[in-house]
Amino acid sequence: MPFLDMKEVEYFIVDVFAERKFAGNQLAVFIDNGRLSTEEMQAIACEMNFSETTFVTSIEPRNGGYDTRIFTPVSEMPFAGHPTLGTALTLQQKIVGKPVDRLSLNLQVGQIPVEFVPQAEEPPILWMTQNEPEFGRVFDPPYIARLLSIEESAIDQRAPTQMVSTGLPTVIVCVKDPETLRKVSINQDVYRSFIDGLGDVNIFVYCHQGYTQQQNFSARVFADWARVPEDPATGSANGCFASYLLKHRILDTGEVDVVVGQGYEIGRPSQLYLKSRYVDGRIEPKVGGRAFIVASGKMEV
Repeated sequence: MPFLDMKEVEYFIVDVFAERKFAGNQLAVFIDNGRLSTEEMQAIACEMNFSETTFVTSIEPRNGGYDTRIFTPVSEMPFAGHPTLGTALTLQQKIVGKPVDRLSLNLQVGQIPVEFVPQAEEPPILWMTQNEPEFGRVFDPPYIARLLSIEESAIDQRAPTQMVSTGLPTVIVCVKDPETLRKVSINQDVYRSFIDGLGDVNIFVYCHQGYTQQQNFSARVFADWARVPEDPATGSANGCFASYLLKHRILDTGEVDVVVGQGYEIGRPSQLYLKSRYVDGRIEPKVGGRAFIVASGKMEV
């Protein structure tokens, strides 16, 4: 598709849910300010080929938030976690230009607030409050075992395999040990029928042991539907996981405050901080992490 009017659009590359630069999940943030069409945004996201690319469509707040759109290489998304945090950091550093305690993004799922929490001698942790979770279908272990190419006995059936959504549906599966987690491989024949029946859904597989002593859980996330065979850090799925832990009392506590490691199997170690609690009878999930701007440039469109 020819782009008739040449435009230069500024962008930034951000590593999100990273404890250092060149780790975590990569994100491209474009300061669009209303100049690009939907077709151009989708083409740029395909060109960048990160799991997600965001476009800030107005550098002036509207109803207290910045209008933002999120794209995978193949489609637009109503919500995603690491794009929310990475875009918030970019807005704070490159548009607002001064420290702030909080700012919000206007996404398709609604306004998502992001808090900046200082840490002693460490970069701040950015926290997003996600939408109230919706709990859906529970899946039979034999079917999920075939999908993940593991033995049925490797699935920890003390925890249900269930679909949860805080804006992007995620099927959560507990396996018994890290060795099984490393062995997980999506059976593409089963996956095609899985997606045909459910639509765009992430698969979140976890176990009760972290990659480091600080971490309570390790996890892997698969999103072939978005042309992302494995995602290094997935804020939306971890928001679902925080909600799941609380609802099913996996930790036998009235609140959740844990750390999850992800992305180690694909060389992008990531660390996500999760909290959830009941507020007026509703689950409030929060997901946090650090982020670093590592590059900037201009794209000719």
